[in-house]
Order: sequence, then C-alpha cells, then structure tokens
Amino acid sequence: MTSDADIVIAGAGIGGLTAALALHARGLGATVLEAAEEIRPLGVGINVQPAAIAELTSLGLGDALAATGIATREHLYLDHTGNTLWTEPRGRAAGHAYPQYSIHRGELQMLLLQAVRDRLGPDSVRPGIRLESFEHDSSGVRVLARNDSSGHSVSVTGAALVGADGLHSQVRTQLHPDRMELSGGGVQMWRGLTELDGFLDGRTMIVANDEHSSRLVAYPVSNRHAAQGRALLNWVCLVPSPGLPVDAGWNSVGRLEDLRPYYEHWDFGWIRVTDFLSRSERILQYPMVDRDPLDHWGEGRVTLLGDAAHLMYPIGANGASQAIIDAVTLASEVSKRGNSMEAALRRYEDIRRPATSAIIHANREMDHSERTMSGRTREAKSSLLRRVTASYRATVESDSSTEEPEPSGTAS
Repeated sequence: MTSDADIVIAGAGIGGLTAALALHARGLGATVLEAAEEIRPLGVGINVQPAAIAELTSLGLGDALAATGIATREHLYLDHTGNTLWTEPRGRAAGHAYPQYSIHRGELQMLLLQAVRDRLGPDSVRPGIRLESFEHDSSGVRVLARNDSSGHSVSVTGAALVGADGLHSQVRTQLHPDRMELSGGGVQMWRGLTELDGFLDGRTMIVANDEHSSRLVAYPVSNRHAAQGRALLNWVCLVPSPGLPVDAGWNSVGRLEDLRPYYEHWDFGWIRVTDFLSRSERILQYPMVDRDPLDHWGEGRVTLLGDAAHLMYPIGANGASQAIIDAVTLASEVSKRGNSMEAALRRYEDIRRPATSAIIHANREMDHSERTMSGRTREAKSSLLRRVTASYRATVESDSSTEEPEPSGTAS
C-alpha cells in the first residue's frame, strides 16, 4: 500500500500531535503514523509551562486546557517532616501571561488527538502503522512501515519526515545508530495517581526530600475532580539507586512494598505520605534517564522532535513543554517562503538544539543539587534552593526560543 502526505510525522504523542496542529495552522498538511494500534490516555501527570501553554492557546486550545488541567499557583519545598524550606510562585502568580498547567498526560494527548482529527481529518492519524525505515527520493522522503495488525507493508511519501517517536525512536536509530545509549541518573522512580478529598489549596505542587536524598513531588492534575471538591493527586517518588541499570523495569508495574520503606517516616502533619502512596490503584516504576545532547539532529528532509531529539531528566518539568515549543518552531520555519525544506529543518534545529541542550545540562545540575541537600541545616537548604531555582530559571529563560519565560521545577 502506498500513499502520499505533505509532511509525515512519526509518533502521535504530545510533540507529534502539536506539530500536526501547528503545520495545519500555517496551511501545511501532515499525516501522523503511530505504532500503537489503539491510542489510549496512558501515563500520569505532567506539567506544561507558560511558554508552551501560550503556543497551545494560539492553536485554539486554551479553553480545553483550562477545563482539564490545574493552573498551578505555587511550588512548596518541604523537608520530610513538613517544614517549609522555600516557596516559588508559578504561572500567572509569577507574572507570566499564561498559566502553568498540571495535567494528566493522557488527557492532554487525547485533547490534541481530537483536535488533529477534527481539523486535519479522521484519517490524519494512522494508528497501528510502525515505521521501520526511511529513504530520500527525488520528491522528498519515502517512509517504509508495517501495519502491525495485517502484517502488510506500508509506504508513505512526504515532503519531510519528523521523528517524534519518543525514547525508542526508530527515526533516531537510523540517523544516529551510535547515539542511542541512555545515560542513567542512578535514581529509581515510582509514579502513581491517588484520589483525595483535597490537597492544600488545590493549586500547589510540593517538592520534598529527606536526609537520605529520597524525594517526593506531588500535585493535583484534574480540574474535573476539583470542580467536585476532590483532588486527583499525581505523585512521583525518587530514590537514589547507584548502579541501577538504565533499562531496569522500564515503565513496569511497581510494588508498594518496595517503595514504602523509604517513606514510612515521612509525615507532613497534615498528611502522611504513605497514606496516599498506598491508595494509588496503580504504581509505575522506571529508572531516571536522559541522553547526552546531539551535535545535529537530522539530515536532508528528516529531523527529530521531543524526546527523540533531546531526552531529559523529568527534573525541570520541561519535557512536554520543550516538545511543544519544538513543534511550533518547526512549523514556523517550514512555512517561511523562500526556504528549501532542508534549509528550514536545519534552521529549526539551529534554534532548538542549543536551548534543549542547555536544559538537559540544567536538569542534571538541579538533580545533583537536590541530592546534596541532605545533612544541611534548614537555613542552608533554603539558601541552596533559592540559588538553584534562580539559576535554573536563568538558564531556561535565556535559551528559550520564545518570549515567554520558563519557570523551574522538579519532576514533570
């Protein structure tokens, strides 16, 4: 089977779907190929920063985001006994023109998916089509794929190919076969969702640690729950695990009995941490990993986007945001008159690669700083957090390709 498309996007995640919407907004067509046979609202909570919310709002999604996510007002840094170490305003409370939204990743993906199908047509996203390779031809790029359910080969020709196919990107594998190695952070992560009667003011994210460098991030992610006087709490536990294999238990089901010993002594006074950990219906477990930045992303009419291009620790709450900014920047460059497709893609990479490389390094530095807080006095911890968050903001804001500043944060 052979078909034609203007621009082929591999991957129907947040970055790939945003790219399709941004291209369409500039009068360009796109077809999104997704390996999964059914696109379902998987995952847990993430944060989307004001610069990325500005871009999604410009694509007409502002009301849908407001109806779904929580406009986070503040980050509250605590120790494991509930002592406040530092507070930091977020989103509009920090002076941004747009909010920071804490939102369920799957709900955001479904919101984007529906918008793509509504605007580009029901066949613009093709699930069950697994990209296997690509080759340049005289008219653009020929994508060779396979229909997983039928086993039939699929060929799609487009003016360009955008690899937005995530951690295990097949596009990146062909472009950079020697640069697929993951860099381990030596941290085991557990994630879950717990429904509670409420959580602080409903718009606060907590970031806490103890004297063993175990950390916790927790924040509400559902405006629908909030409207019912409830809180759907996304939580992330990060525990130092030296020597942890980078592929150990990737996205596997976690066990409360493995997690509980690290947090039994955590009590904020207004809530015991093990109370909401134990009430999560499902726990996910995986190592914290990233990749060293690339010195180039693509070649010819092929490029990368999102995690395929710049996998980063989920420490700065920036992964999804950077994928969204990638997508809009790519569409902007491709739509400019007078540029060849190759030149447009290289210009996109030249804009985005330095910014995302800086964030990869900033996330590593923030992770290191947070892990070295143990053993310090309360005052010293507060001072360190003040310096670290300010340094992170300065790095991200100075390297952002948008005018909207990106605030700092831990564990998206």
